[in-house]
Parts: sequence; C-alpha cells; structure tokens
Amino acid sequence: MAALRFSLAFRRLSELGWVSSPAGQCRARVGMTVRAPVCGGCVQRASSCNPDPDYLHESIVPTNHFQKSLPRLPIPKLQDTVRRFLNAQRPLLDNDQYRRTEKVAHDFEQGVGKQLHEELVAQDKRNKHTSYISGPWFDMYLSARESVVLNFNPFMSFNPDPNPAYNNQLIRATNMTVSAVRFMKTFHAGLLEPEIFHLNPAKSDTALFKNIIRFVPTSVSWYGAYLVNAYPLDMSQYYKLFNSTRIPRPIRDELFTNKSGKHLLVMRNGHFYIFDVIDQDGRITKPSEILAHFQYILSDSSPPPEFPLGYLTSENRDVWSSLRQRLLEAGNKEALDKIDSAVFCVCLDDITIKDHPELSHNMLHGNGLNRWYDKSFSFILTKDGSAGVNFEHSWGDGVAVLRLQNEIFKDTTTRPAVSPTTQPAMVDSFENVQKLEFKLDDVLKAGILSAKEKFDTTVSTLTIEAAKFKKGGKVLLKKQKLSPDAVAQLSVQMGFLRQYGKTVATYESCSTAAFKHGRTETIRPATIYTQKCCEAFVRQPSKHSISDLKAMINECSKYHGQLTKEAAMAQGFDRHLFALCYMAKSKGMPLPELFQDPSYIKINHNILSTSTIVSWAIQSGGFGPVVPDGFGVGYQVHDNWIGYNISSYPARDVKEFIKCIYKSLDDIFHVLEGQPISG
Repeated sequence: MAALRFSLAFRRLSELGWVSSPAGQCRARVGMTVRAPVCGGCVQRASSCNPDPDYLHESIVPTNHFQKSLPRLPIPKLQDTVRRFLNAQRPLLDNDQYRRTEKVAHDFEQGVGKQLHEELVAQDKRNKHTSYISGPWFDMYLSARESVVLNFNPFMSFNPDPNPAYNNQLIRATNMTVSAVRFMKTFHAGLLEPEIFHLNPAKSDTALFKNIIRFVPTSVSWYGAYLVNAYPLDMSQYYKLFNSTRIPRPIRDELFTNKSGKHLLVMRNGHFYIFDVIDQDGRITKPSEILAHFQYILSDSSPPPEFPLGYLTSENRDVWSSLRQRLLEAGNKEALDKIDSAVFCVCLDDITIKDHPELSHNMLHGNGLNRWYDKSFSFILTKDGSAGVNFEHSWGDGVAVLRLQNEIFKDTTTRPAVSPTTQPAMVDSFENVQKLEFKLDDVLKAGILSAKEKFDTTVSTLTIEAAKFKKGGKVLLKKQKLSPDAVAQLSVQMGFLRQYGKTVATYESCSTAAFKHGRTETIRPATIYTQKCCEAFVRQPSKHSISDLKAMINECSKYHGQLTKEAAMAQGFDRHLFALCYMAKSKGMPLPELFQDPSYIKINHNILSTSTIVSWAIQSGGFGPVVPDGFGVGYQVHDNWIGYNISSYPARDVKEFIKCIYKSLDDIFHVLEGQPISG
C-alpha cells in the first residue's frame, strides 16, 4: 500500500509538470509546480514578512533536512527492463525486425546482461552514498566532445515583469542579480525552503508541519514527510549553481567550483567585466551600487573586440581545451580564473526582441559574441528587458535552475531591490568595475575566428517556430479525465505521422529527483496505442465513430500515465540499459550484441525529443534537435491553451510540422467535444 501511494504521488507530480532532461544528447525539459516561499514559521508570502534583505526567506526547516534520508534510486529488475524495451520497440519495427530484436534482447537477459546486472547491483550496494546512474551520467556529459551550443545547453525565458516600468534592461538586470545572490546566500545558509512536492498541501505545507518535521532526526525525516503525503526532492545539484564553470579538458571535461568568488561576470558587446556583489562583510553589495555598475557598463561605447573570446566556448571540446591551455600559457590565467569563479554571468545584449522566434534564438544561442557558454548559468537581458537563462547542462538537470527562476521572478516582482526611480549610488564604478583584458597570439586569434565561422555556420541552419493552440487546454482535458501531457504528446505523434507517414523514436524525460542523486528517466511516448490512434485519425477517420476515436485517445492517455508513473519511480528501461552498457565498456568487455543491434541504435536516435515546462515565471523554453534529422519540441499545456516551441535543422520542415500538430490538436478536440473531424 505504501509503495502504491508513493508511485501515485509521483505520477501526479509528473502530470503537473516535473523537471526533466533528455538522455544521450541531453536537453532540458523543465517544469515544476510553483509555490510561494515561506519564512520563519509562517505561511505568508515572504514579501509580507520583511525578511532580511540578504535572504529570500528564512525557512525553519533546514534546506538539507531531508537529504540524508532520501530513498535510494532503485535498479529495475532486468526482466522488467527487457519487457519495457521490447514494448517501446513494437511501434518502431516491422514483424521481422521485432522478432530479431526480441531474440537478441532475451539472449542478453539470460546471458551477459544477467552478469552485468548482478555486477551493477553489487556495485550499487557498495556505494550507498549516491545512485547507480550518477557517475555514468556525469561521464556521459563531460566526455562528450561536441559543442555545448545547440547540442546541450538549453534555455528558459522569463515572463515579462507584470509592471511594464520594470521591463528595462538596467532595472531588471539589477533586480535579478540581487534576487539571485539572495537565493545563493539563502541556500548556503541552509535557510532555503527544502524542495518538497505536497500532495496534500492543507496538511503538509503548513506552519504546524514545519514546526514538527524540523525536530525529526535527519536520518528519518523523509519518512516523517511521507506520512503526510509530502515528498522531499533531491537538492544535491544546487551546489553547482553558483561559482561554477565547465572547464574543457582533453577526453573529459572538469566541473569547477570556487565558492570564494564574490564577483559577478558581466558580458556586453563581447567584453568581460567583473565587480563584487558580496562585500567584505559577506553582505550583498548595495542594490544602488550594483545599479550604478550596470549603468557604467552599459555606457561603455567600446566596439566589439576584433577577436571575441566567448566564441571559444562554442567550439569542439578538445579544440577548446587545446586553445584554453594556450590562453593560460600566454598569460591569461588570472582573467580566466575570474571568469571561472564568478558567482554567475549576466549577458547584456544590445538588441530589442521583435517576436517569439527571435527571443528563442537569442536565449538559446545568441550571436556567440556575448556569451560564455561554459558558466553554470547565464542571465540574458535585452534592451527591452526580455530576460532568460541559458545553462550548461552537465552539472544538473534543470531542477535547480527552475527553482532559481521561480524564486527570482517572485522576488523581483514582489520585493524588487530597485525601482525606475532609484538613483544610482555615488560610487566610483571606474575603480570598482574591472574590465578583463586578454593576451592573444596568432594561434589564438586564428582559433577564435575559426570558432566564430563554425558557430555562424551551425546556428544559421537552425529554425525555430512557435504556435499557440487556443481552443482548449488542461481544464477541458481534465474534465474528460485525460492526461494533458498525454494529449500533447499524442498531438506530436499525430503531427509527425501526418507530415512524414511513420512513427519514430520519441524521447520525453522525467526527473527522478525523488531519489538520492537521481537524474532522469525516459518516457517513450511512441506506443502501439498512439500508433493505432494516429493511424485512425490521419488515414481512416471516416471508418471510425466519434466514440471509437474517443476510446483510442483514452487508451493513449492511460498507457502514457502508466509510463509516466514508471519513469517517475525510476522504472523505465533507458537508464538501466545505459548503465549496463557503461559497465561493459568500463570493464573492457566486447560490446554486447544488444547494444550493437540496429533497433537499439534506432530507438536512441531520437527524432522527436520533447520537453515540457510549467511555471508562471516562465514564458517558454527550448533546445536544439538532438539529431540532425530531428525536432526539438518544447511545449506547455496551460489551463485553456497549448503552446509549442519547436526547432529543426534543414532536414526537417518545422513550419509544416507546426501546422500538422495544430491540425492534429484541432481534430482531437473536435472529437472530445463530440464533433466530427473537420476537413
């Protein structure tokens, strides 16, 4: 009964939109319910409690109170993994292909796979401080040699400030910086509210619960929360949010963190500036002084440098590693150390956003001139106050980034540090703001120009299109007892079939942050049920009654719900097989036949990589396709509309795909309302 309640809770959590990020060539799928922070023992909004201006709030339950007692990430049974793998393969293969894959999979289960699984379980028992997937997953990211731009780094854009006067580059940059440093100080002080999913907030998100649970020993605190249907989440990734950078190294990169850094990195027109956001007493620099420093940087009329160093972070990692070493040898160690140890990065872009695709392009990759893609995260602000986050993906899966954005949006809109009438402090920014200079030889100059050429060529091939379906959303779908996420996924399957006439490998990921050092698990939305339903809608609508079509939608929703529940409980197949493959490689064994099978390669060539985001702080999110012939599908299911933000390279027609998805949604909602499909 307890296990059932646990799984049902996380099925509900994932339906609300849970942070996740695709595997392999990972992207960020992010989404999480937003709750107001609390301070002290009260349940009022922090802004009404007048907390210390250096903190977001002061939680009476320590930030890491539940971390020690979090349940460990389970390793699925091998026979369950093989069964789920074959179920996911069925809609992708013809009968002959499936029979071959079935034999290979069962041979693996009874042979080398059994041996590898036993060794994985034994290894996991020896490493109870972490999860079985954590180490291999870090290796997967850090060993990748591709550019992080488009291949790994995702973006999330903030909603505009509800007060138009605050949608100003200078004002918003200052407020976001102050709120982010508040977040950092609150977290480091152990005063940040623990990340908890409350299945029954009336019982668990209360002053009474907090005053009781804080006295429960950390060794069993998770179980105390569980008793009232509250589920603490892993927060270990938060430690890499600040003062962190991915350092290029040969073969495998390094995640670097230096918590002693007190300065902010600011980029504008390809130039680098730093100034302290923490003073000598450990307090946040006065907001009026931060405002003055930003104003000083914005007043710098220097043209972009002839050789903009930021382009190097968009390079192949081995190339960048070699050039970074040359930078160090040329006498740039101090400047690079300042970049690497900066609290975070703020990119001030001299553009005004005209439309949604331009917003997505700018936040996802920009022009390369004004970015340091290796920082754990960068705030990007344009002249009109449009704001977003671009983050390096190896250190985490978006859980911490989304929490950061939620808290910052709330803090900047309810307790802004400066207003449009705030006067900049009378401070000498010339003395307090340092502009970093770099020594470049001919090899470095050539390397920068080569990186710029590659960057420009690559991003010029990317197309991003957005669309809103306004005929219905979460409210209508829940009245029909359908999973909103399932219907959004069905529309993508149906749209692809309509455009290309087939079913292809599809990726949707789900966070496993319910477990200690959990990362993600994959949901496989392409199923025999979606295949049957899509075929009926697209190719044979006249042969089926409205009630038959409704029943097919319902079948899709139920099965998608099952897959979602399994993934949230770490009971998918992708991560388990990935870990077994990693184990075989690490032991120097011949690669098992299963991992060489064309069907295994095909299902991991994710033509449809999909991610969702749910937060009132976020306008949209996006990422590049994970394969050259794929789509990167970001989507949002709101109460009364569904939005899509989709990217592709020239191998796919994203504009037509958007039209096909819209037509599919139109047909689905017609059927749900008891109407025939329109022509």
